Amino acid sequence: MILYVNGDSHTAAAEAVNPHAFAMDDGDLFYMGRAPHPANLAVSWGKTLAGTLKATFKCDAEAASSNRRIMRTTQEWLANTGYDPREIFMIIQWSTWEREEWLIDDVWYQINASGIDHVPASHQEQYKQFVANVDWNLCTRSWHDEIWQLHLDLLSRGIRHVFFNGNNHFATIPESDRKDWGHHYIGPYDPAQTYDQWLKTHGHDTVAPDSWHFGRAAHAAWARFMLQYVISHKLLT
Repeated sequence: MILYVNGDSHTAAAEAVNPHAFAMDDGDLFYMGRAPHPANLAVSWGKTLAGTLKATFKCDAEAASSNRRIMRTTQEWLANTGYDPREIFMIIQWSTWEREEWLIDDVWYQINASGIDHVPASHQEQYKQFVANVDWNLCTRSWHDEIWQLHLDLLSRGIRHVFFNGNNHFATIPESDRKDWGHHYIGPYDPAQTYDQWLKTHGHDTVAPDSWHFGRAAHAAWARFMLQYVISHKLLT
């Protein structure tokens, strides 16, 4: 079995054991670019879970990733993998709904509404407009629908999978528009079931008051939670 994971900094284990979000933040690993720092990834919930399951581990997560990037890289991996679909177990952590991915001069840029993202001068005005005009309701509904389509696609291909939310959730989606995800999505409409809130509820703080990220112990706790979840709901069978 191969455990494939994707997501943003929560799955890339940013700052888990050192202060780096990207490998390139470490001068000795600058050549690795925006990939997760190896020391952090080694204690990530995904790597820990893969070890427990004795599964091959593949991580496409990147700190600051948008859902568009998560979707793109997941689809690319599925298109190019040599694994039988029956060998794959996929866990995807979704990022905040407003983030976008822009391709500028053959470089992918991850864009959010913070107003402090780096973009080339040619796109700075576009970025200002993006920040000023973010429609959270539209973003939320759009990603709710798009993730549902991915779920249906994975079901049709016989690929075992489970999704969870990092910080945002779908609580604002009207009852009439909510989907029956079975056990393939952990609390999509429940603010208490996001990765961030679950860890805080269970006694885990971020690595610093001004950080969004969690340390080694929190990753271990989430790995245990995920193991219990997938076993109790028979998602590995």
